[in-house]
Amino acid sequence: MSQTLQAQTITLRDLIDRFGLTLTEDEDFFPEWQEGLPEISDRDRELLDKVKAGYINLLNYPPLLENVVKMAILDPILFIADFYISPFYIKSEEPIEIALEDDGVIVKGKIDTLVLKERFWVTAIESKKAAFSIEEALPQILTYMLANPHPECPSFGTIATGGTFVFIKLVRGDRNVYSLSKGFLIRNPGNELYNVLQILKRLSQLEY
Repeated sequence: MSQTLQAQTITLRDLIDRFGLTLTEDEDFFPEWQEGLPEISDRDRELLDKVKAGYINLLNYPPLLENVVKMAILDPILFIADFYISPFYIKSEEPIEIALEDDGVIVKGKIDTLVLKERFWVTAIESKKAAFSIEEALPQILTYMLANPHPECPSFGTIATGGTFVFIKLVRGDRNVYSLSKGFLIRNPGNELYNVLQILKRLSQLEY
């Protein structure tokens, strides 16, 4: 008899035990968030400065809910990064299902926002309430990435918690191995959204 788990409530321990998920801190595993980053224009920087100013303003009017995070922070960055232009397109609330045949386990859930390049899953965006931590969102997005219909290709994702962005790379095989970038904080001096945009553009250019 199969057992059904909801992606929204699955834990990192569940993924480790059931899917052999392994974290690596090998710096050579995930160079895409540090190397070969494209330059961004002065116009991009100007727009990202406005996004940061908007975020700081929103903090004065809590609570900062998921829909507000998407509308004021995530959507503008995706727009600037050209993720709304072909060959990319957005699919919202996409059902996913992972079946682990040996143990009869089925994981079900929905992706909040999925960014696709043709049929290749480039990056998944999970936006959470600002009060949530990266650790709370990580098992859910890893579940979605494990459901990548092209398991021969690496999957890339990012978690946006309002004021923080973290990028993720997952490679599937005999072991399912993942790694994280450093966290990019909007509140830090300067504007780390510049780095976020550079990484998004870099991931959008990948071909496997």
